[in-house]
Amino acid sequence: MSLTAVSHVQEPDLREVEAERLEALDRYDVIGTPREEAFDRITRLAQKFFDVPVAIVSFIDAHRQWYKSYEGLDIDEVPRRDSFCKNVIASGQALIVPDASKDPRFADSPLVQGAPHIRFYASIPLTTRDQHHIGALCIIDMKPRNFPAAQIEIMNDLVQMVMDELELRLCADHDALTGLLSRRAFKEQAERTTALALRHHYCLTAITFDLDHFKTVNDTYGHAAGDRVLTDTARLCSEMVRTSDLIGRLGGEEFVVLLPNTPQEGGQEVAEKLRVAIAHQVVDFQDQRIRLTASFGVASLDASTRDTASLLESADEALYESKAGGRNRISVWRTPSSLLKSRRRVFKGGMIVFNGGTSVMDCTVRSLSDEGAGLDVSSSVGVPNTFRLAIRSDGLEMRAQVIERTPKHVEVAFV
Repeated sequence: MSLTAVSHVQEPDLREVEAERLEALDRYDVIGTPREEAFDRITRLAQKFFDVPVAIVSFIDAHRQWYKSYEGLDIDEVPRRDSFCKNVIASGQALIVPDASKDPRFADSPLVQGAPHIRFYASIPLTTRDQHHIGALCIIDMKPRNFPAAQIEIMNDLVQMVMDELELRLCADHDALTGLLSRRAFKEQAERTTALALRHHYCLTAITFDLDHFKTVNDTYGHAAGDRVLTDTARLCSEMVRTSDLIGRLGGEEFVVLLPNTPQEGGQEVAEKLRVAIAHQVVDFQDQRIRLTASFGVASLDASTRDTASLLESADEALYESKAGGRNRISVWRTPSSLLKSRRRVFKGGMIVFNGGTSVMDCTVRSLSDEGAGLDVSSSVGVPNTFRLAIRSDGLEMRAQVIERTPKHVEVAFV
């Protein structure tokens, strides 16, 4: 395999700015996490206060605008090329569009010409303490309207609430609601546990699980009932694992357990005990008796899974299989033979280049080795079987062949 410099990517200074922005976004570890009440509360407040049909807290990676929280929409992301908010993170300034259909920057956008037929748009960037613009809070209406300066000040306050929540999570060791390890603290401790397992050659298994149809609980009984379900489930699961095991809340209704000195078969046994216990759990809330089930994914360290990030990603893939297969079940990650080469976790912008360089798709490179890469895409449907992968931050281009694909992810080998 040969690596050649790319001459048609962004200028070095812009590449560096974008690479640093993606690093800042990655630091908060928010992309792909479940919806959470702390952020949903902010979008509901924005929707009601400004009397708009749509409010969104979003983050922008290399290829998409992804919605952490949204009210008034039935989608959770749009391609970055179609995003209004890409202009906000580029400028670092508030953007007010009274009527998008009359604004030459947006009039031809598919989001204006077609559903949801955006007319009014207001957005303010989510900016880190070191001045990286990682996303935006935006409100949308399907009819033109003005936006007084006083309301921009209120949006600024809501933006600060979002950033405060993100910063608190960087500092917290334990989840405020359940008392389990926070996402950040779990991953820090898991890194140490994984390093020991690799050094001393002992088994390590991860279990990820989430509560099936949890949104129905919040919608039917209210968020206080949902909180009770989460706390009772966390207590139940904590009592069923060993003191040497790690258990954390990754966000929303998703949990994770790390089992040192436990082979994959032992992890399956633990997951089954947890599955049965949750299925038999009855949560009493006021006059209601709430029952739920959970779906599980199990993965262990192996020849292709040599770090915490890939271990959890493998468990998540298995969890996705459980949910796709009907929920209330356990699935186990089986490493495809094509993925046996170890990868390092990365978070880089990339371009899928094909048709002789005339067609380009943005992607986010999530894993990388000399032999291949894992790419997040808005849709894998349009990704050809062979193409050239350009990694913008490194100024490199490799010929790639697709070896595995899911709806929004492709694994490639370099050829």
